[in-house]
Amino acid sequence: MKKNEFRVKTSQLKEIALNLEDKINNGLKNDNTEVKSIPTYIHPLSCGAEGQAVVLDWGGTNYRAAVISFAGGIANITPKKAGGTELSATTTKGFSLNDLLVKQSEFVDQIDLPEKAPIGYCFSYPAECLPNGDAELIKWTKGLDIKDMIGNPVGKPLLDQLNKTGKAEFTGIKVINDTVASLFAGLTDPDFDAYIGLIVGTGTNMAAFVNADRIPKINPDLNWQGLTPVNLESGNFNPPHLTKYDELVDEKSDNKGSQRFEKAVSGMYIGQILREVFPEDGFDDQTDGKALTDIINNADQHKKKHVKVAKAIYKRSAKLVAASLAGLIDLLATHDKSIRKVRITAEGSLFWSEVAGSKDYNKVVKNTLKDLLSEMGHKKIKVNIAEIESANMIGSGIAALS
Repeated sequence: MKKNEFRVKTSQLKEIALNLEDKINNGLKNDNTEVKSIPTYIHPLSCGAEGQAVVLDWGGTNYRAAVISFAGGIANITPKKAGGTELSATTTKGFSLNDLLVKQSEFVDQIDLPEKAPIGYCFSYPAECLPNGDAELIKWTKGLDIKDMIGNPVGKPLLDQLNKTGKAEFTGIKVINDTVASLFAGLTDPDFDAYIGLIVGTGTNMAAFVNADRIPKINPDLNWQGLTPVNLESGNFNPPHLTKYDELVDEKSDNKGSQRFEKAVSGMYIGQILREVFPEDGFDDQTDGKALTDIINNADQHKKKHVKVAKAIYKRSAKLVAASLAGLIDLLATHDKSIRKVRITAEGSLFWSEVAGSKDYNKVVKNTLKDLLSEMGHKKIKVNIAEIESANMIGSGIAALS
């Protein structure tokens, strides 16, 4: 590759930002859109988090449970790292909803529970949020196929199962996804005008608070008002200015045509982009973001052309993420012209990765975002990007107590 085909100009990044903004707006108005903009029916800003909750986190083979206590906005988690158990059995044929509920409840009962508490459940599979704070499973990913759960509420069966054991009284359950959990975790610092949750790891997504009067698709019969958490599902955004290599990655994927933004920026796919640039150079089909950053960090062990292109793909990924954030911030600032301070709670191994001989991912995002916001007329808006330990648990606790 003689020229850097992964270089994106500021004008192109601005176009990407505005294109995403249009698609977020479309998702706020309509169902089944490219950027889904799914409302979550919880009002964490209106009540704050004080008290105690049981928090659960499940989005892969590892399932975690802990007790979280909030006092004066400070979260205390017990056990400190949140106990975990392996749930790989869920991918075996014939595994049922009852099997899942038994395994989940047995593990929860092993921790030191309060006598009475609500539950916050971070459930990172595609689900539609319900007005009562529960969520309905849309489809399984990551190899699961528990058919009797699809199209049904996620939280209530688990709540009922846990209340059967008699070890504690659980007063209710709120189900959110990991991006909304990150969004909520940012609320532990109240000194901001707007908040964003961001994931850039194996996949990518964003969430933010949008006023209900800007979300026309909310059923008016719900009489839902105020700032509303919105899970954008922004990984499905199809941005302009992708390359022929992005097309090849998409062509060979098992979900052709969808998750185009995710395929351009996330850890699951950026190594595959490198493989498509050098199809004869022996990169296998498991080449991922970690493999790509390893090439950058061990440059003396790899061909110069591989290192050069790996750096270009890595940098483009960060710039595209910055463009997506700029589009979202522009939308929020259009809704509320008083916004001056924005907090982004960022999660994901790729976002916080470090590379030798180049700027780390988060720094590229920060610098590019600053330039883009200035270019888009938002020079006065200051952005804080925060890394919060146990963000999923903290955000789930805030949801439970809201």
